[in-house]
Amino acid sequence: MRANLLTGNITATLVRMTVPMVFGIVSLMLFNLVDSYFVSQLGTDELAALGFTFPVSFAVISLSIGLSVGTSATLGKLIGAGEHQQAKQLTTDNLLLTSLLMLLVSSVVTQFIEPLFRLLGAGDSLLPFIDAYMSVWFVGAVFYVIIMVSNSSLRAYGDTTTPGVIMAFSAILNGLLDPLLIFGWGPVPAYGIEGAAIASLLAWGLTATLAVLNLLLRKRLLLLTIVSWSNCISHWLMVMRIGFPAALSNMMTPLAAAIMTAVVAEHGAEAVAAFGVGSRLESLALIVNLALSMTLPPFLSQNFGRGNIQRVSQAYLGAMKFALAWQGVVYLFLWSFGSGIGNLFSDKEQVVELIGLWIMIVPIGFGFQAVTFLSASSFNALHQPFRAMRISVFRLFILYVPFGCAGNYLMGLEGMFYGFVLANMLTAGLAFFWVRKHLAGLQSQQVSESS
Repeated sequence: MRANLLTGNITATLVRMTVPMVFGIVSLMLFNLVDSYFVSQLGTDELAALGFTFPVSFAVISLSIGLSVGTSATLGKLIGAGEHQQAKQLTTDNLLLTSLLMLLVSSVVTQFIEPLFRLLGAGDSLLPFIDAYMSVWFVGAVFYVIIMVSNSSLRAYGDTTTPGVIMAFSAILNGLLDPLLIFGWGPVPAYGIEGAAIASLLAWGLTATLAVLNLLLRKRLLLLTIVSWSNCISHWLMVMRIGFPAALSNMMTPLAAAIMTAVVAEHGAEAVAAFGVGSRLESLALIVNLALSMTLPPFLSQNFGRGNIQRVSQAYLGAMKFALAWQGVVYLFLWSFGSGIGNLFSDKEQVVELIGLWIMIVPIGFGFQAVTFLSASSFNALHQPFRAMRISVFRLFILYVPFGCAGNYLMGLEGMFYGFVLANMLTAGLAFFWVRKHLAGLQSQQVSESS
């Protein structure tokens, strides 16, 4: 179903677009959890090898997210301006060049798997497992990026139901293939950790094929001709102008998390375990607003392309109010069941206590954190990628890491957690001010041009 983003009730439209994306994001989370669960049954070395692959795989995923953001923002503006034929040509050109880029990246990086992971600290005992997994995973990564870009193209047109179904299908197929290929059954041999990568490759390959066929045959959003290679490259650069800064911004998050994990490690293994549980709870607690951050940008981009800045401003303000209210409800839920949640993850008293401490403090800032990343998404939608990146840099490295370290120095882990909340509050206020100021400038420019 394709929503009309240019008319109708703003709240109803955003809700209709966001709900399917919640299920899609849950599916992606389950995809990774299923892989980890089955690989863990092979042994500690295999699970450790899978852990070493995270920084590299996250870099590829960050690139795909950046390309998706750039695709959605660029297409949304063209659609809003009524340039539908150019939007179809850009969709075609972008998908083609994205596929070629990923083929090139995968082909090159596959040749350097061993030295790359030695640099990351992997020992001789783990390298055979890492090589077996990543040599297949990089082939599948080509299809993964195609899926992400295809889904972002659909979202730009107002269709979020199909991307949600596509992501769910991919996760279910991977879940079915994982045990079959990892442990073997009947005529199918046991491939071990390589089987997990093969399962991902097959799931992504089939899903990517269906996604492209859906764009071509059902949605009729792809063209079978290339106007010119210069025009094709021009379209791709339009996408990358927004996509590249978005990818860099996304890569900053695990870097900041790695720094803070190193600080937490000073308090012992129990603190690291509790902090890891907190990180997983954070993803779940923010899932609705993460989905909104994928549906708000195409809405803003289309109305920005149409020149309806008033509607853009109304949607942005509505999203901010929702983010704060929703995360307030989530905090009350976590606060009510804090001790019980800790017991789900550990039977060690110290770990449970630290998880409870995290739940009492850190989620207070989640509403402000949602305002921050929704504001960054809004800047990307308004074709201001470096302003979006400035928000990420400011939050993570000017406030989040320094405040967390200062809090840890003064009050230990409790101080660190309060530092996170304060950093999120200050960033949200600044991000909200920056976006509102930019929108006011656009409205003033519109008035002056019309007079």
